Amino acid sequence: MQSMILYSVIVILTSISWLNDRKKTKKAIIKAKNMLIKLAPELLAILLFVGLSLAVLTPDVISSFIGEQSGLIGVVLASIVGSFAMLPSFVVFPLASTLVENGAGLVQVSALIATLVSVGFASLPMERRIFGKEFTYLRNLSAVVMAFVFAFVIWVVLPWL
Repeated sequence: MQSMILYSVIVILTSISWLNDRKKTKKAIIKAKNMLIKLAPELLAILLFVGLSLAVLTPDVISSFIGEQSGLIGVVLASIVGSFAMLPSFVVFPLASTLVENGAGLVQVSALIATLVSVGFASLPMERRIFGKEFTYLRNLSAVVMAFVFAFVIWVVLPWL
C-alpha cells in the first residue's frame, strides 16, 4: 500500500514538472536513469548479500548469540551483525520482536536495531562513491558509537522500569 502511495506521488509530481518545463523534466529523468544504471551492479550485490545473510542468520541463530546473559559480548555481536546486515525498518522491528520472544536480550536487540538502520557496511562502496570516503567512514563510525550509547542507555534505564 505504501508503495502505491509513493508511486502515485511520484507520477503526480513528475506530471506537474512535465507541464511546467518539459525540457528540464526530460533531462532529470535521463539523469536519474543513468544514475540507476551506474548503481545497478552495486544494488544487486547488496540484495544478494542481504538474501544470503537472511538465509544463514535466522532469528533463532541470532538470538542464541545475543541472549540476555551474553552481556557486552552480545551487544558487540549484535552490533557487528547489524552493521553488516541491511534491512528496511519495516522488517527490523518485527525481527526485533521475534528475537526478544526467542530469548534475545533487550539491550542486545537495541544495539542490533540501531546498527541495522544506521550502519551500512554492505553499502559502503556505493556510499563512498556517492558521498566520499571521509564522510562515509565518519558517518558509519558515529552510527556504531551511537548504537553503543543507545544500548548503554537501555541497560541503565531498563532496571528502573
